Amino acid sequence: MELKVVDMEIPEGYNIILGHSHFIKTVEDLYETLVEAFPGIKFGVAFCEASGPKLIRKDGTDEECIELAVKNAQKLAAGHTFVIMLRDCFPVNVLNRVKNVSEVCRIYTATANPLQVIIAETEQGRGILGVIDGTGSPNIETEEDVKERKEFLRKIGYKR
Repeated sequence: MELKVVDMEIPEGYNIILGHSHFIKTVEDLYETLVEAFPGIKFGVAFCEASGPKLIRKDGTDEECIELAVKNAQKLAAGHTFVIMLRDCFPVNVLNRVKNVSEVCRIYTATANPLQVIIAETEQGRGILGVIDGTGSPNIETEEDVKERKEFLRKIGYKR
């Protein structure tokens, strides 16, 4: 077995949801779920098949998001994984709906942070062992940090 680190491409203003599923129908069901969850959503989804023709299946509402999802899926090349790239939307807006799609087995992460994916490669193929989401947290929140956090959540519309 060989371990690899794969850097995901997440441009400014984008978010990624990385998960594992089990069936070719994943692309269609994720598409339907996302457009129902957030009207006008801009997203792309790419799904790496683990059997049959082993294609990267793709769909979405935004060509740039679709291209980015496919590019990240190609970097992973891990069977039955999916990449959702979001723009002008936060994962929290759709995450629970994505988790409830019948084919979804697990979510590895949902983030806009720098993201590295730890891949194991064997003779059979590749699989995701885990992720490194962002950087470490060496400091403890101060009263000023609490104030800034609360102001930020109100600024972006998540708190009143």
